[in-house]
Amino acid sequence: MPCRALPETEDWSGMYIDLNADVAESFGRWSLGEDDALIPYLTSVNVACGFHAGDPLTIRRVVGRAVEHRVAIGAQVSYPDLVGFGRRAMDLAPDELEADVLYQIGGLDALARAAGDRVSYVKPHGALYHRVLTDPAQAAAMVRAIAAWTDPLAVLTMAGGELASQAAVAGLRVVAEGYADRGYLPDGRLVPRGQPGALLTEPGDAAEQAVRLAGAGEVESLCLHGDTPGAPLIASAVRAALVAAGHEVVRFA
Repeated sequence: MPCRALPETEDWSGMYIDLNADVAESFGRWSLGEDDALIPYLTSVNVACGFHAGDPLTIRRVVGRAVEHRVAIGAQVSYPDLVGFGRRAMDLAPDELEADVLYQIGGLDALARAAGDRVSYVKPHGALYHRVLTDPAQAAAMVRAIAAWTDPLAVLTMAGGELASQAAVAGLRVVAEGYADRGYLPDGRLVPRGQPGALLTEPGDAAEQAVRLAGAGEVESLCLHGDTPGAPLIASAVRAALVAAGHEVVRFA
């Protein structure tokens, strides 16, 4: 089901929603996720860039699949943490983080261009995702790297954090993200992994949350985790529920 991008002449509103997921998270002989089955339900893919997961051949295959379905390609950048899947806290100097982010964008963009497309947005992964919500220095390093890229790139992140604020000040497009398959705390943050209710694994539960978040009109994109068992079934249920609720599922970039 090839997806369409929202034309620039149309205003984004609560009736439009993007559906993204983390993909290309296999590495060598270690396989994770069902990317081929998942991608047809999506409008954007957050592609691992080799720092937390993803080897060049896996990435190239996933990018080709995304181009086939006209799905937007995003760089899911991470701390250099293959062993911990990018979910371990790390303290990188700002200039090191800036270089790491730029390096990851460039590697993915090369494979995307070879397939006939390009990277159109950036999303941090795991520990880096949560760090740049609250750490001004780490968020600033990410923003500098994204702004240094030759093409305009959107930033996919939770609204209200340091990354969103600094990216907006720098003139970058910020896309507000919510999670269809993660539990939320009363303050709007995600339930930490390992705690009860952190992950919604039942398709119906994820679909119900997706419709609620989209209906509130506060997010432009909803995320699913490609490493969740049964992710394609969850994505299918989420997309069907969004359409049934009157939303058009379109890519934001």
